[in-house]
Amino acid sequence: MQQIQEFVTNHPLLWGALLAALIALAVTEAMRMFKGQRPIPATEAVRLMNVEDAIVVDTRSAADYKKGHILNAKHIPMAGIDERAGEITKNTDRTIICYCGIGNVAPQAVVKLRKQGYAKVYALKGGINAWQGDGMPVTSK
Repeated sequence: MQQIQEFVTNHPLLWGALLAALIALAVTEAMRMFKGQRPIPATEAVRLMNVEDAIVVDTRSAADYKKGHILNAKHIPMAGIDERAGEITKNTDRTIICYCGIGNVAPQAVVKLRKQGYAKVYALKGGINAWQGDGMPVTSK
């Protein structure tokens, strides 16, 4: 314990930077939870697909989509999500699940679709890599 106090005393800038980073992380996570932007795991996505007939949107490149995608997923690359949002569904109350490769791009698509009025939009946690890691099927057709 004395070493920690000594470290804080001798390195206030490092300690302050660590504290600032932890606070920023906590605020970011709190905002994601408050806005409902927490990515959902594959099991929850399957439940939404079965129970609520969720629409699945693949935001990856065309080449990645052709290699393998979730069955019945609509391919709308992230670059065109604003212009092509109407192709997903006209019903803004319909459940939509967006996914990408590793889960870092789909949350951005969620934000853009929510700004366009879609209420129930979720990102797949870990993207298609996590989906396949959980043993879920993909297709290349």
